[in-house]
Amino acid sequence: MDLEALADFNAVASHGGFGRASRATGRPKASLSRRVRQLEDSLGMLLIERGAHTLRLTEEGAALHEQTAALLGRIDDIKEALMGDVGLPHGRLRVNAPVLFAQRGLGRIAARYAATFPKVQLEITADDRFIDPLVEGYDLVIRANPKPTTELAGRCFLRDELIVAAHPSIVRPEPGSDAEPVPAVLLLGTPEDAPWNLIHAGGVMTLRIRPALRLSSMTMVLDAALDGAGAAMMPRSLVQADVDAGRLTVWGTAAQRSIEVWALYPPHRHVSRKVSAFIRMLTEQFVDGSPDGFQSLERSKI
Repeated sequence: MDLEALADFNAVASHGGFGRASRATGRPKASLSRRVRQLEDSLGMLLIERGAHTLRLTEEGAALHEQTAALLGRIDDIKEALMGDVGLPHGRLRVNAPVLFAQRGLGRIAARYAATFPKVQLEITADDRFIDPLVEGYDLVIRANPKPTTELAGRCFLRDELIVAAHPSIVRPEPGSDAEPVPAVLLLGTPEDAPWNLIHAGGVMTLRIRPALRLSSMTMVLDAALDGAGAAMMPRSLVQADVDAGRLTVWGTAAQRSIEVWALYPPHRHVSRKVSAFIRMLTEQFVDGSPDGFQSLERSKI
Protein backbone atom coordinates (compact mmCIF):
# COMPACT_ATOMS: atom_id res chain seq x y z
CA MET A 1 0.00 0.00 0.00
CA ASP A 2 1.33 3.44 -0.98
CA LEU A 3 1.80 5.35 2.30
CA GLU A 4 1.70 8.75 0.61
CA ALA A 5 -1.59 7.89 -1.08
CA LEU A 6 -2.90 6.61 2.26
CA ALA A 7 -1.81 9.86 3.93
CA ASP A 8 -3.63 11.89 1.28
CA PHE A 9 -6.78 9.80 1.75
CA ASN A 10 -6.66 10.32 5.52
CA ALA A 11 -6.15 14.06 5.04
CA VAL A 12 -9.29 14.24 2.88
CA ALA A 13 -11.25 12.12 5.36
CA SER A 14 -10.05 14.09 8.40
CA HIS A 15 -10.73 17.53 6.91
CA GLY A 16 -14.08 16.60 5.38
CA GLY A 17 -13.36 17.23 1.73
CA PHE A 18 -10.79 17.66 -1.00
CA GLY A 19 -10.89 21.48 -0.85
CA ARG A 20 -10.37 21.67 2.90
CA ALA A 21 -7.66 19.03 2.79
CA SER A 22 -5.93 20.95 0.01
CA ARG A 23 -5.84 24.13 2.09
CA ALA A 24 -4.69 22.34 5.22
CA THR A 25 -1.93 20.30 3.57
CA GLY A 26 -0.86 22.53 0.72
CA ARG A 27 -1.53 19.71 -1.74
CA PRO A 28 -3.44 20.59 -4.95
CA LYS A 29 -6.96 19.19 -5.03
CA ALA A 30 -6.21 17.45 -8.32
CA SER A 31 -3.24 15.65 -6.75
CA LEU A 32 -5.28 14.57 -3.74
CA SER A 33 -8.06 13.26 -5.97
CA ARG A 34 -5.61 11.38 -8.17
CA ARG A 35 -3.81 9.75 -5.24
CA VAL A 36 -7.07 8.71 -3.59
CA ARG A 37 -8.22 7.22 -6.87
CA GLN A 38 -4.92 5.33 -7.14
CA LEU A 39 -5.42 3.99 -3.61
CA GLU A 40 -8.95 2.86 -4.47
CA ASP A 41 -7.67 1.14 -7.62
CA SER A 42 -4.92 -0.65 -5.70
CA LEU A 43 -7.38 -1.87 -3.06
CA GLY A 44 -10.13 -2.64 -5.55
CA MET A 45 -12.78 -0.79 -3.59
CA LEU A 46 -14.52 2.59 -3.43
CA LEU A 47 -13.46 4.67 -0.41
CA ILE A 48 -15.21 7.99 -1.04
CA GLU A 49 -18.62 8.61 -2.60
CA ARG A 50 -18.18 11.43 -5.10
CA GLY A 51 -20.78 13.85 -6.41
CA ALA A 52 -22.38 14.79 -3.08
CA HIS A 53 -22.26 18.33 -1.71
CA THR A 54 -20.46 17.03 1.36
CA LEU A 55 -17.85 14.31 1.48
CA ARG A 56 -19.11 10.89 2.43
CA LEU A 57 -16.93 7.89 3.16
CA THR A 58 -18.07 4.45 2.14
CA GLU A 59 -18.21 1.77 4.82
CA GLU A 60 -14.82 0.52 3.66
CA GLY A 61 -13.41 4.06 3.58
CA ALA A 62 -14.57 4.79 7.11
CA ALA A 63 -12.99 1.56 8.36
CA LEU A 64 -9.70 2.30 6.61
CA HIS A 65 -9.60 5.84 7.99
CA GLU A 66 -10.34 4.67 11.53
CA GLN A 67 -7.64 2.01 11.48
CA THR A 68 -4.84 3.92 9.74
CA ALA A 69 -5.09 7.56 10.87
CA ALA A 70 -3.55 6.87 14.27
CA LEU A 71 -0.88 4.66 12.68
CA LEU A 72 0.24 7.43 10.34
CA GLY A 73 0.38 9.81 13.27
CA ARG A 74 2.58 7.35 15.13
CA ILE A 75 4.93 7.17 12.14
CA ASP A 76 5.28 10.95 12.27
CA ASP A 77 6.04 10.78 16.00
CA ILE A 78 8.79 8.22 15.39
CA LYS A 79 10.28 10.40 12.68
CA GLU A 80 10.31 13.40 15.04
CA ALA A 81 12.05 11.38 17.74
CA LEU A 82 14.68 10.03 15.36
CA MET A 83 15.51 13.52 14.09
CA GLY A 84 16.01 14.84 17.64
CA ASP A 85 17.76 18.18 17.97
CA VAL A 86 18.59 18.18 14.26
CA GLY A 87 14.96 19.00 13.58
CA LEU A 88 14.48 21.77 16.14
CA PRO A 89 13.09 24.99 14.62
CA HIS A 90 15.80 27.41 13.59
CA GLY A 91 16.44 30.25 11.16
CA ARG A 92 14.35 33.30 10.36
CA LEU A 93 10.55 33.29 10.65
CA ARG A 94 8.60 36.20 9.14
CA VAL A 95 4.93 36.52 10.12
CA ASN A 96 2.34 39.10 9.10
CA ALA A 97 -0.95 39.64 10.96
CA PRO A 98 -3.91 42.05 10.84
CA VAL A 99 -3.51 45.12 13.04
CA LEU A 100 -6.42 44.23 15.35
CA PHE A 101 -5.19 40.69 15.99
CA ALA A 102 -1.65 41.96 16.57
CA GLN A 103 -2.88 44.50 19.12
CA ARG A 104 -4.83 41.90 21.10
CA GLY A 105 -1.84 39.99 22.44
CA LEU A 106 0.20 38.66 19.55
CA GLY A 107 3.30 40.19 21.13
CA ARG A 108 2.85 37.93 24.15
CA ILE A 109 2.51 34.86 21.93
CA ALA A 110 5.64 35.98 20.11
CA ALA A 111 7.52 36.30 23.40
CA ARG A 112 6.56 32.75 24.38
CA TYR A 113 7.64 31.46 20.99
CA ALA A 114 11.01 33.21 21.23
CA ALA A 115 11.59 31.77 24.70
CA THR A 116 10.67 28.25 23.56
CA PHE A 117 12.61 28.34 20.29
CA PRO A 118 15.63 30.61 20.83
CA LYS A 119 17.26 29.49 17.57
CA VAL A 120 14.47 31.12 15.54
CA GLN A 121 14.78 34.78 14.61
CA LEU A 122 11.12 35.78 14.78
CA GLU A 123 9.89 38.89 12.98
CA ILE A 124 6.22 39.94 13.06
CA THR A 125 4.63 42.85 11.20
CA ALA A 126 1.04 44.11 11.37
CA ASP A 127 -0.81 45.10 8.22
CA ASP A 128 -4.42 45.03 7.04
CA ARG A 129 -3.65 45.01 3.32
CA PHE A 130 -3.43 41.83 1.27
CA ILE A 131 -0.07 40.12 1.72
CA ASP A 132 1.29 37.65 -0.81
CA PRO A 133 3.84 35.64 1.19
CA LEU A 134 5.50 34.34 -1.95
CA VAL A 135 6.09 37.84 -3.30
CA GLU A 136 6.92 39.59 -0.03
CA GLY A 137 8.95 36.86 1.61
CA TYR A 138 6.70 35.92 4.53
CA ASP A 139 6.63 32.41 5.95
CA LEU A 140 3.18 32.81 7.52
CA VAL A 141 0.30 35.27 7.25
CA ILE A 142 -2.67 35.48 9.61
CA ARG A 143 -5.94 36.57 8.03
CA ALA A 144 -9.63 36.68 8.92
CA ASN A 145 -12.04 35.03 6.47
CA PRO A 146 -9.56 34.46 3.63
CA LYS A 147 -11.14 34.07 0.22
CA PRO A 148 -12.06 30.46 -0.57
CA THR A 149 -10.16 30.86 -3.84
CA THR A 150 -6.83 31.48 -2.12
CA GLU A 151 -4.07 29.11 -3.19
CA LEU A 152 -2.41 29.35 0.22
CA ALA A 153 -2.50 26.39 2.57
CA GLY A 154 -3.22 26.79 6.26
CA ARG A 155 -5.30 26.12 9.31
CA CYS A 156 -8.23 27.86 10.97
CA PHE A 157 -7.29 28.38 14.64
CA LEU A 158 -9.91 30.89 15.84
CA ARG A 159 -13.64 31.38 15.35
CA ASP A 160 -15.79 34.24 16.59
CA GLU A 161 -19.30 35.50 15.97
CA LEU A 162 -20.24 38.93 14.67
CA ILE A 163 -22.70 41.00 16.66
CA VAL A 164 -24.27 44.38 16.10
CA ALA A 165 -23.93 46.72 19.06
CA ALA A 166 -24.44 50.42 19.71
CA HIS A 167 -24.23 53.03 22.45
CA PRO A 168 -27.24 52.75 24.81
CA SER A 169 -28.45 56.17 23.63
CA ILE A 170 -29.17 54.70 20.19
CA VAL A 171 -32.38 52.68 20.17
CA ARG A 172 -32.75 49.67 17.93
CA PRO A 173 -35.82 49.87 15.66
CA GLU A 174 -38.60 47.42 16.37
CA PRO A 175 -38.77 44.42 14.04
CA GLY A 176 -41.07 45.07 11.09
CA SER A 177 -41.26 48.82 11.67
CA ASP A 178 -40.87 51.40 8.90
CA ALA A 179 -38.23 53.32 10.85
CA GLU A 180 -35.59 55.32 9.04
CA PRO A 181 -32.25 53.59 8.40
CA VAL A 182 -30.03 53.65 11.48
CA PRO A 183 -26.59 55.30 11.44
CA ALA A 184 -23.85 52.70 11.06
CA VAL A 185 -20.08 52.70 11.52
CA LEU A 186 -18.58 50.62 8.71
CA LEU A 187 -15.20 49.20 7.83
CA LEU A 188 -13.86 50.44 4.53
CA GLY A 189 -14.82 48.02 1.82
CA THR A 190 -18.05 46.95 3.55
CA PRO A 191 -21.15 47.20 1.30
CA GLU A 192 -22.98 50.39 2.21
CA ASP A 193 -26.42 49.54 0.90
CA ALA A 194 -26.71 45.96 2.12
CA PRO A 195 -29.09 45.56 5.09
CA TRP A 196 -28.03 43.67 8.21
CA ASN A 197 -29.91 40.50 9.08
CA LEU A 198 -29.90 40.04 12.85
CA ILE A 199 -30.83 37.16 15.12
CA HIS A 200 -32.17 38.34 18.48
CA ALA A 201 -34.38 37.12 21.27
CA GLY A 202 -37.52 37.90 19.28
CA GLY A 203 -36.40 36.12 16.13
CA VAL A 204 -34.79 37.47 12.97
CA MET A 205 -35.01 41.03 11.69
CA THR A 206 -33.65 43.01 8.78
CA LEU A 207 -32.00 46.29 9.73
CA ARG A 208 -31.64 49.07 7.18
CA ILE A 209 -28.52 51.19 7.65
CA ARG A 210 -27.03 54.45 6.45
CA PRO A 211 -23.25 54.95 6.68
CA ALA A 212 -22.30 57.47 9.35
CA LEU A 213 -18.58 56.72 9.26
CA ARG A 214 -16.27 54.59 7.16
CA LEU A 215 -13.09 53.58 8.97
CA SER A 216 -10.10 51.46 8.06
CA SER A 217 -9.66 49.46 11.27
CA MET A 218 -11.91 47.59 13.68
CA THR A 219 -10.29 49.40 16.61
CA MET A 220 -11.51 52.73 15.22
CA VAL A 221 -14.95 51.23 14.57
CA LEU A 222 -15.20 50.21 18.23
CA ASP A 223 -14.06 53.64 19.45
CA ALA A 224 -16.63 55.37 17.23
CA ALA A 225 -19.42 53.05 18.40
CA LEU A 226 -18.51 53.73 22.04
CA ASP A 227 -18.78 57.44 21.29
CA GLY A 228 -22.29 57.01 19.90
CA ALA A 229 -21.52 57.50 16.19
CA GLY A 230 -23.74 54.61 15.20
CA ALA A 231 -24.35 50.89 15.37
CA ALA A 232 -21.47 48.65 14.34
CA MET A 233 -20.92 45.01 13.43
CA MET A 234 -17.96 43.71 15.47
CA PRO A 235 -16.48 40.49 16.87
CA ARG A 236 -18.17 39.54 20.12
CA SER A 237 -14.88 38.87 21.89
CA LEU A 238 -13.71 42.40 21.09
CA VAL A 239 -16.73 44.16 22.58
CA GLN A 240 -17.93 41.80 25.32
CA ALA A 241 -16.22 43.77 28.11
CA ASP A 242 -17.92 46.98 26.95
CA VAL A 243 -21.26 45.16 26.75
CA ASP A 244 -20.82 43.78 30.28
CA ALA A 245 -19.96 47.26 31.55
CA GLY A 246 -23.04 48.79 29.92
CA ARG A 247 -21.06 50.93 27.50
CA LEU A 248 -22.61 49.11 24.53
CA THR A 249 -25.94 47.37 23.96
CA VAL A 250 -26.16 44.25 21.81
CA TRP A 251 -28.82 44.45 19.12
CA GLY A 252 -28.36 40.93 17.80
CA THR A 253 -26.06 38.42 16.15
CA ALA A 254 -25.30 38.72 12.45
CA ALA A 255 -27.15 35.94 10.64
CA GLN A 256 -25.04 33.54 8.57
CA ARG A 257 -21.91 35.59 9.19
CA SER A 258 -18.96 34.75 11.40
CA ILE A 259 -15.22 35.22 11.64
CA GLU A 260 -12.64 32.54 10.94
CA VAL A 261 -9.00 33.43 11.54
CA TRP A 262 -6.51 31.39 9.54
CA ALA A 263 -2.76 30.89 9.65
CA LEU A 264 -1.76 30.68 5.98
CA TYR A 265 1.48 29.74 4.31
CA PRO A 266 2.79 29.01 0.79
CA PRO A 267 1.54 25.66 -0.50
CA HIS A 268 4.62 23.51 -0.08
CA ARG A 269 4.46 19.74 0.32
CA HIS A 270 6.26 19.89 3.67
CA VAL A 271 5.74 22.67 6.21
CA SER A 272 8.87 23.84 8.02
CA ARG A 273 9.15 23.13 11.74
CA LYS A 274 9.37 26.81 12.63
CA VAL A 275 6.03 27.45 10.88
CA SER A 276 4.41 24.35 12.37
CA ALA A 277 5.58 25.35 15.85
CA PHE A 278 4.07 28.83 15.50
CA ILE A 279 0.74 27.45 14.29
CA ARG A 280 0.76 24.94 17.16
CA MET A 281 1.25 27.78 19.63
CA LEU A 282 -1.75 29.60 18.13
CA THR A 283 -3.96 26.51 18.39
CA GLU A 284 -2.87 25.94 21.99
CA GLN A 285 -3.74 29.54 22.84
CA PHE A 286 -7.19 29.33 21.25
CA VAL A 287 -8.29 25.87 22.32
CA ASP A 288 -10.94 24.45 19.98
CA GLY A 289 -10.90 27.79 18.16
CA SER A 290 -12.47 29.60 21.11
CA PRO A 291 -11.97 33.39 21.39
CA ASP A 292 -11.72 32.87 25.16
CA GLY A 293 -8.00 32.58 24.44
CA PHE A 294 -7.82 36.37 24.28
CA GLN A 295 -8.57 36.62 28.00
CA SER A 296 -5.18 35.30 29.11
CA LEU A 297 -3.45 37.66 26.68
CA GLU A 298 -5.04 40.80 28.09
CA ARG A 299 -2.99 43.01 30.37
CA SER A 300 -4.54 44.08 33.64
CA LYS A 301 -5.72 47.65 33.44
CA ILE A 302 -4.81 49.72 36.49
